[in-house]
Amino acid sequence: MKLISWNVNGLRACCDKGGFRETFASLDADFFCLQETKMQAGQLDLQFDGYQSYWNYADKKGYSGTAIFTRHQPVGVTYGIGIDEHDHEGRVITLEMQDFFLVTCYTPNSQDELRRLDYRMKWEDDFRQYLLSLEAKGKPVIVCGDLNVAHQEIDLKNPKTNRMNAGFTDQEREKMTTLLGSGMIDTWRFFNPDVRDVYSWWSYRFQARQKNSGWRIDYFLISQSLAPRLRSAAIHTEIFGSDHCPVELVIE
Repeated sequence: MKLISWNVNGLRACCDKGGFRETFASLDADFFCLQETKMQAGQLDLQFDGYQSYWNYADKKGYSGTAIFTRHQPVGVTYGIGIDEHDHEGRVITLEMQDFFLVTCYTPNSQDELRRLDYRMKWEDDFRQYLLSLEAKGKPVIVCGDLNVAHQEIDLKNPKTNRMNAGFTDQEREKMTTLLGSGMIDTWRFFNPDVRDVYSWWSYRFQARQKNSGWRIDYFLISQSLAPRLRSAAIHTEIFGSDHCPVELVIE
């Protein structure tokens, strides 16, 4: 079973200029999860044979948003994490499958001058509790998306100069450490514990992608109980169309 996650940074633009449909077809995934769709209902007619799609739109137009395309019929679908403070920006979709939960997430950015860091800390605690509540229902969890944090120094090109910038604050990194410590596996690091210079996001400024001056902030995390079923994890740095590239998980 192949799963793909991609922050498309505007799905309509990605379709128009970034070859989204061709990329979707070539990756041939069972589940294709999107973040930062920046859409409202009815703005794009995007369908693929054999797939159902589920969308969570932000109240604010042209902002945030998530979607999942799936070949497999879910048992149930929920939007958000059940906390009103967090559930107006279209950031989470959960598919309950027969033997696991799939959660796609677009984590709030702490923003310039860390003006949203306090909110981000609240989000982190509430999102972790939400994932634990899913596991408590007796099924393992697969979490994917733009989690807006480079966890370790090897997860970004310039850790020294970026320390305490949004996405690489001590607080955000500690929250990721806590999440992993609560029983989740970072699947890319599971297979590539010491690999450097492989990233999933590059600024549009300063020719960052050409120089591979990037950050690894897009993840697949899984419950520990799924570890024996892991087959591979990939970061598709060869795919353009967004400032992020797709990330992949293959699981038995």
